[in-house]
Formats: sequence, structure tokens, C-alpha cells
Amino acid sequence: MPPAVSVCASSGISVLRKRSDFLKAARARRQGAGSMMVQARKRDAGEAEGIRVGFTCSKKVGNAVARNRAKRRLREAARLVLPDMGRPGWDYVLIGRPSDTASRPFDGLLDDLRRALRKLHAPKP
Repeated sequence: MPPAVSVCASSGISVLRKRSDFLKAARARRQGAGSMMVQARKRDAGEAEGIRVGFTCSKKVGNAVARNRAKRRLREAARLVLPDMGRPGWDYVLIGRPSDTASRPFDGLLDDLRRALRKLHAPKP
């Protein structure tokens, strides 16, 4: 059986795997959206290239089935939105919210991610 392939791999986005990468993103910028929280950080020179993204849902989201469903929806939203709105050299972590991530209409989920990315990359006044 061939190894599982990341959904994001076909779009040139790599997936965060190390806890240290998630912790670095947690200390950087964050933007809440209706159905998710988005954390973003610009990587230092010499670190990995391209766009990297991670997904997480706490047990507050629900049981394992609910958490996995929420992460699948976040993964698909990232696959559709990040190639256009994400910036190379940045790490993004999408955090699912209880009830909202799994139940929000998918178009609304995409709009939330787009709005969060616009705010994260907007110049600070």
C-alpha cells in the first residue's frame, strides 16, 4: 500500500509536523475568524521555503470523529485559499473552533480564512 499523501502537497504547500513549529506560530500573529483561529509567522531566512500550514483542534471541538471532520474541512479550505492568498516564507496554523468549524457552510469557512489572511497581512498602522 502506498504511503498517504498530503492533500496540500499537490498545491506546493507543505504541512507542519514538529511541535516546535506550532509553538513558534503560537507566539506570532493571530487572527480570529468566525469558524477558526489563524496563527501566522514569517520564518527567518535560511528556514524552509514555501508556504507551510498546520491544523489542530482541541478536545473542546468534540470527540475524535468531530475533530477529524473539522480538520478535514480546514485542510480543504487551506488547499483552496493558501496558494492564492498565502505568502511564501510564512507558516500558518489553522485552529478549529467548537461547533463552528464543523457546522459552518463551506463557503463561509473559505470566506473566514480569506478575511483572516487579509487582516494578518495588512500593514500595521
